Amino acid sequence: MGRAQADRAAGPLAALAPVRLLSSDLDRARSTAAPLAEVTGLEVTLDARLRELDLGAWQGLTGQQARERFPDEHAAWRSGADVRRGGGETYAEAAERAGECLLEHLPDVEPGGTLVAVTHGGTARACVGRLLELPSASWGRLAPLGNCCWSVLVEHPAGWRLEQHGAGLDVAPATVTGADRRPL
Repeated sequence: MGRAQADRAAGPLAALAPVRLLSSDLDRARSTAAPLAEVTGLEVTLDARLRELDLGAWQGLTGQQARERFPDEHAAWRSGADVRRGGGETYAEAAERAGECLLEHLPDVEPGGTLVAVTHGGTARACVGRLLELPSASWGRLAPLGNCCWSVLVEHPAGWRLEQHGAGLDVAPATVTGADRRPL
């Protein structure tokens, strides 16, 4: 199902006329980026900074297992605290590394151009929150992105602006124009 979703998402994303395509180096993200690369002819630049949050000892656990094995961490996380689940990383740390990656590659994109970054749900949410300069405690208020869904951020004189969030196969991406605005 994931490959079929990525194939279907490639068309609407290609309509944004991307000039740069980044991806997490993990298999599922690379596989998601591949159809867009085929349609656009862009080379995929792999970057480990776009990987999903490191959940340490929570990795691979169900919610119930995490709650049973790490009750204090789980309760803090559920209350909105940015904790190192299982000794992994915080959302703030994931946002810092992913945001650094995007901002590093953005100078390669002309004003009005589009950079597409294929990443993972938790990392995407944290990075969007960071770029919007929202307090980290409010990042959880951003809806999680489903498989092959995207957000569109544009550079605006007052900072990044969220044009779309959670767009997907049934939602056409917005057309963004203007020399001072670049979709991300």
